[in-house]
Amino acid sequence: MSTARSKKKFATVTFLGGGPGDPGLLTVKAAEILADADLVVAHPELHGQLLGLCRDGAEIVDAAKTEPADRAKLLVAAAKEGRRVARIFSGDPTLFCGFATEADVCAKAKVPFELVPGVSAALSVPGYAGVPVTDKKTHAVHIVDFGPDTPEPDWAGLTAPTSTVILLNCGRRIGKAAAALVEHGRKPETPVAVTADGTTTEQFTVVSTLESVERDAAAAGPDALVIVGDVVKLRDRLSWWETKPLFGWRVLVPRTKDQAGALSEQLTAYGAIPVEVPTIAVEPPRTPQAMDRAIRGLVSGRYAWIAFTSTNAVKAVREKIEELSLDARALAGVKVACVGDQTAAAVEAWGIRPELVPSADHSSDGLLGEWPQYDETYDALDRVFLPRADIATEVLAAGLAERGWQVDDVTAYRTVRAAPPAADIREAIKTGGFDAVLFTSSSTVRNLVGIAGKPHASSIIAVIGPQTAKTAAELGLRVDVTAAKPSASLLAEALAEFGRDRRTNDDPLPPGKANRTKAASRLKKSR
Repeated sequence: MSTARSKKKFATVTFLGGGPGDPGLLTVKAAEILADADLVVAHPELHGQLLGLCRDGAEIVDAAKTEPADRAKLLVAAAKEGRRVARIFSGDPTLFCGFATEADVCAKAKVPFELVPGVSAALSVPGYAGVPVTDKKTHAVHIVDFGPDTPEPDWAGLTAPTSTVILLNCGRRIGKAAAALVEHGRKPETPVAVTADGTTTEQFTVVSTLESVERDAAAAGPDALVIVGDVVKLRDRLSWWETKPLFGWRVLVPRTKDQAGALSEQLTAYGAIPVEVPTIAVEPPRTPQAMDRAIRGLVSGRYAWIAFTSTNAVKAVREKIEELSLDARALAGVKVACVGDQTAAAVEAWGIRPELVPSADHSSDGLLGEWPQYDETYDALDRVFLPRADIATEVLAAGLAERGWQVDDVTAYRTVRAAPPAADIREAIKTGGFDAVLFTSSSTVRNLVGIAGKPHASSIIAVIGPQTAKTAAELGLRVDVTAAKPSASLLAEALAEFGRDRRTNDDPLPPGKANRTKAASRLKKSR
């Protein structure tokens, strides 16, 4: 009796589109593939933000440092070893990318492969520039890669006045392309839009004509995308990305990346370029015994309430609970209060729904204003656990005691001044390189000034509330924006409204020089 020899099962190579630049345009399917891959082949310089989606332990290979033939062999070899492979291309893999060549190598090696299409720069960048590539009069679109190593296009086939021509990688040869189109029949006054860094908050668009574009778009850079045709005229009415209230503003956020996630995302949605600069470092208490006792009491049912006044307090308690190999169920029966929405979000991420969050004033006073009086008839326990920073005020503890509660006011963490930021950040702070600086507490004002110096007078100063504004004024800073309520989200919203007012008054640029020097800096980079 003979037995069939089993064949080794190969893993799959997935070719996926990384999109045009904005990581938010990556498809859901592509994100799932990256999270599951064992080997990812990409250009880190182009796809750095996407690589953050890869699982821990995934091998990352720089596609720029491998020859095309070797790269295809690498994909095949890894798949034959049973490793799940993801190959990222910019834009869509099927448009001016190496998908066809590399997939053919897989096919010849009988290695299974899949394709996850991506958002192509050829269509998305014009859309972000406010230029639809077709309209009721324009029904043909020609897409041409006019990079330095590409053959000369058939210019005669691109001259129909009712067609749109999209030239990729055309920045350095834009004069030659414009002259060729005019020579073959396009009118010199044909509108042209040139966009660099499309779909990102660094996007930069110049509108010109074929006869003037070489001069007008000199600072666009080699990878600029060029749109030729009457559809460019629609940009005046349809520009939506570059007209966002904070578009191009460089905003300093005095938080770590972990803490600034939601705030930075909100600023990016308004068109800003957030730069996180931590001013505070969090360290364990010098003597942990009080915190350890409180955590044991929390688990054993000693407390009626726990009051969180910061996300750092939530983190400190959670880490202590997990050190005991327990989870959120250890807080069963304990009521949870949070000073504001962000602290509540940190609690909810732990699987706990807080019973009390101030409806309006997200501060200790606001929390006290809604905290119930202790009533021995209804409250079986009278003790509150208040884990807080070493520098926190005693307002909340004193107020709870006045309401009849016994308070265990415990230092859960210490806040210390962070190390000074890099020299280029310090220089930008002092010279107006940031269009706006956000302050989310009095301590962030004091600490930023202490580690980096005062922000330049041209920078817009936005603060989270009156107390922070008072501290800023004491240190000689002019406060331009104050949030309606003490909330990081409302602070970003207030800054956006400030920017919107400037744009409405035909002054989209802040008084700083970051945006005013954008064209000059791009020109320098392109040389």
